Amino acid sequence: MKRSYRGVLLLSFVLFLNIVCTQQTVNAYYYEKYETVLLFCVLNLILFPLAFWIYKRERDVK
Repeated sequence: MKRSYRGVLLLSFVLFLNIVCTQQTVNAYYYEKYETVLLFCVLNLILFPLAFWIYKRERDVK
């Protein structure tokens, strides 16, 4: 099973954004900016299923 470069790069980019959103959530929580915390939490919740969908799509490609 050979992976496509596009799928791997796209998955890496989405997971990188997930890490960035998590770090921003922690920083905003530390500075008590709770609206920003909620925004980045929602973005994290959106990005994770997107990464899972990309992974499943790439896994099933033959």
